[in-house]
Amino acid sequence: MSILYENLGRFGFGEIFMILIGCVLIYLAVKKEMEPTLLLPMGFGTILVNIPLSDALAGPINELYHAGIANELFPLLLFIGIGAMIDFGPLLTNPKLMLFGAAAQFGIFFTLSMAAMFFGDNDAASIAIIGAADGPTSIAVANTLGSQYKGAITVAAYSYMALVPIIQPPVIKALTTKKERMIRMPYEQKDVSKLTRILFPIIITIVVSAIVPQATALIGF
Repeated sequence: MSILYENLGRFGFGEIFMILIGCVLIYLAVKKEMEPTLLLPMGFGTILVNIPLSDALAGPINELYHAGIANELFPLLLFIGIGAMIDFGPLLTNPKLMLFGAAAQFGIFFTLSMAAMFFGDNDAASIAIIGAADGPTSIAVANTLGSQYKGAITVAAYSYMALVPIIQPPVIKALTTKKERMIRMPYEQKDVSKLTRILFPIIITIVVSAIVPQATALIGF
């Protein structure tokens, strides 16, 4: 009978803590509806891999890792879906919006500078790319640079955007007045020609890939 419960003794503080983290992620996904397609599998996966001697980690999860993560296939497939859902219309009708995207890159380079103080160059670059707010890119960069923090980087990249509904409201309230938050700005969508919509991603792919050929697969997919 003691053999039946032998594995229970292998649970340590680390495993229990991570299982609780997994439960929190599931709660946020189901109860709060925060990115359920991301947080739900992440939360349940966290539980599976933190059960001592779990065959899930050494078996199917390990196989999935080598089948699609290690060779960067899954990030590319995700990019196909992301690309199919992107509407470049607002950007093409108002090109100055690119400046907002350019400004966002400041956070990436700032994080790179700070992370380089504590980690090696490859790990620092992999950590910094989390600021791109994109899981597939983070996975691809961490794999390409051989970062030893792939797991943590993947979790951070996918979860921090899901936590925006928690983090953003108090920040907005602290920086704005109620009157300012009541402002409603009218928006009128302008038409963009079909030719422009087709040429834009093609031209971007060619230009970016010519400058950074290592990014051809990500951009192209």
